[in-house]
Amino acid sequence: MARKAFVVTDAMRKRVQSLGGVGVRQEDICAIIGCRDPKTLRKHFRDDLDRGMAEANVEIAGSLFAKAKDGNVLAQIFWLKTKAGWRECKEPENPVPGTNPDPKPVAVVILPDNRRNPERVDQMRKAQEKYFGKNWPKLPR
Repeated sequence: MARKAFVVTDAMRKRVQSLGGVGVRQEDICAIIGCRDPKTLRKHFRDDLDRGMAEANVEIAGSLFAKAKDGNVLAQIFWLKTKAGWRECKEPENPVPGTNPDPKPVAVVILPDNRRNPERVDQMRKAQEKYFGKNWPKLPR
């Protein structure tokens, strides 16, 4: 015997939209409206689920914006970080020359010279001087 077709009503659409908007799980929405499977729910109510979530986001964003305008510092910080692209700077804008702001040690691997590429030897020599200073033995020419 075939299963009964799932019939959608306007009342169901409104209910799914409101439940989806407040973050109720799809499995729970199915139990509330009498749908057997979340896949069936998504098939018949995709637009309602999406619209409910979008309207909830609009309402919350408006509330957050109002709180930020009223002087709530946490709301202002959150807004600026998420919407205005602000970020906390952990290192100074203009570091002192010769200092390494990265606490991790730098590792440089010097490969043996095969004397086939003079340009590569010069690059290796410059890297060696940069990272090890003048006291390190020079690469042969």
